[in-house]
Amino acid sequence: MSKHTAHGHGHGHTHAHAHAHRTEDLDWDTVGPSLEEEAELSRPQYEAAARWIAELPEAQHVRRVLDVGSGPGVISCLLAEVFPAAEIVAVDGTPALLERTRARAERHGLGERVRTVHAELPKDLGRLGEADLIWAGNSLHHIGDQRGLLAGFAGLLRPGGVVALLEGGLAARQLPRDIGIGRPGLEARLDALHAARFEDMRAGLPDSTREIEDWSALLTAVGLSPQGTRSFLLDLPAPLTGVARDRTVTEFARRREAFADRLTAEDAATLDRLLEPGAPEGLGLRPDLFLLSARTVHLARREPVAAG
Repeated sequence: MSKHTAHGHGHGHTHAHAHAHRTEDLDWDTVGPSLEEEAELSRPQYEAAARWIAELPEAQHVRRVLDVGSGPGVISCLLAEVFPAAEIVAVDGTPALLERTRARAERHGLGERVRTVHAELPKDLGRLGEADLIWAGNSLHHIGDQRGLLAGFAGLLRPGGVVALLEGGLAARQLPRDIGIGRPGLEARLDALHAARFEDMRAGLPDSTREIEDWSALLTAVGLSPQGTRSFLLDLPAPLTGVARDRTVTEFARRREAFADRLTAEDAATLDRLLEPGAPEGLGLRPDLFLLSARTVHLARREPVAAG
């Protein structure tokens, strides 16, 4: 299981990427740096979430952290900074991304505390070992039996240990409803296309089981005690500059490719105009381009063993 984070989707995965291509078809020399850049842009959200967890009374006892679906390791290294006494284990199913994690950890002087494990979940769950904190960021929804994997997480937690489940949030917005070209509401229609593709992805997973996405209830059902839910905002106002604008252009290009067979002719033409280099109304120059997204984190604890 790989966590391929990207902008444009409040649930973390890119529209045209992890849900549109088979992993083995991807050029990781190109995709890896892109994923790392995406995660860096969202770092304020992840850092705020990690700091929230670090404020829990249990946090002082965190000595081993599993980052499940770790991708290129941006969050693994962040967790190493927030929990300086802990070993961080980056778990992913893509060797190329684990290589990037190791390289990043070395660059940041964290090589002795960040290690990697190549694993495909759920079958390799038993290889991960115990943990005081399991961070599962936008990766659970790539498992058919989500309840079963959560139960597996619960079994790995040491008494007092915590699961931080990043699922849900709000789809990102980057443009006004009416952008002056095409029919208003383009992003809402793209979200609807993504939702349909997401359902297709979920239906095609092994052991796919439909669950009500009440994450606190699911965590309770596997024997954990919910500790709260919070959402973390990324608010980059117009006009976007630098990396944020470049990443937004890349994301819209991915959507154009991924939804090519589902777009109306009018929306396809609008996206082509938005993606035209140097066009005044294009994404590269528009003064009204912004980025607003929310990521939601659900915490649950394995109750400590009662004294006596």
